[in-house]
This record gives sequence, structure tokens and C-alpha cells, in this order.
Amino acid sequence: MRNKTERFTAIREIIGSKSVHSQEELLGLLLERGFAVTQATLSRDLKQMKVAKAPDVSGQYVYHLPTEVQVSDGRSAFFTPGANATVIFSGNIVVLHTRPGYASSIAFEIDQHANDVIIGTVAGDDTVFCVIGESISREEVLNSLSAFIPSLEVL
Repeated sequence: MRNKTERFTAIREIIGSKSVHSQEELLGLLLERGFAVTQATLSRDLKQMKVAKAPDVSGQYVYHLPTEVQVSDGRSAFFTPGANATVIFSGNIVVLHTRPGYASSIAFEIDQHANDVIIGTVAGDDTVFCVIGESISREEVLNSLSAFIPSLEVL
């Protein structure tokens, strides 16, 4: 029986080397490498690895590996390439718009790394609603988000 670390390495190699469109396809590719896992296990693995499913250049949804970035407090955050975001402020609400499929991973990273300025998030497919904490300036929010969201654009 192969261990979880080996399975994670195989998943990274597969997703990093080819376009994978479904968990069923990924299960088959893992089986070819000697990993017999259930769909439930694979689903948990993908969530733990922060793998996102987003459209490629042809518009088909494929799995993407996250990229690790250093946050200003010294911790690491993971961000999927191409998940650039625009920001709109309205009172104590911040709305981030991104490409389809990326909102959930952005919300997760905000909850992990910007919880000193953002008290909560709600994510859809391409939109994240964030509630700003009391007495927090827009500049503080932008500085916090810019630490781990590349190409953040204010509208």
C-alpha cells in the first residue's frame, strides 16, 4: 500500500504535466501508477492540497495546482495562478471578483491570512463577499489582501 505522501506527489505530477478534467479521469491516472483510491479519498486529497478546478485557455475546466506565496507575517499562503481579483468597497463590505472557479480558494486564504481585518467571507463561483472589521481602513484591507493575492486591482 502506498502512503499519502506518495499519492500527493503523484497527484501533483499528473496535474502539473497534463490537463485533467475530472476526478474520474484522475482516479484512472492514479490507478495506472499503482494507487487504488476511492473517489471520496481523492476528493479529500484535492481539498487538502488546495487544488482548484478552473477554465483553461480553451474554456474547459481542468485542475490547477496552487502556488505558495509568503505572507507578510511570515506564514505561507497558497494561491492558484490566474486567480487575479478586482476589489470594490461598499461601506464595511469588500466584494472581490475573480475568474470562475477561484472564489472559494480566495475566501479560504482570506479567512486564514486576513482575519485581522476581515471578520468573515462568503464565496460563490467568481465572487467573494467580505465583511471588514470595525475601525479598519480600506488601506489596511488592501495591504492585507495584497500580501497574498497577486495583481489585486481596485475598481
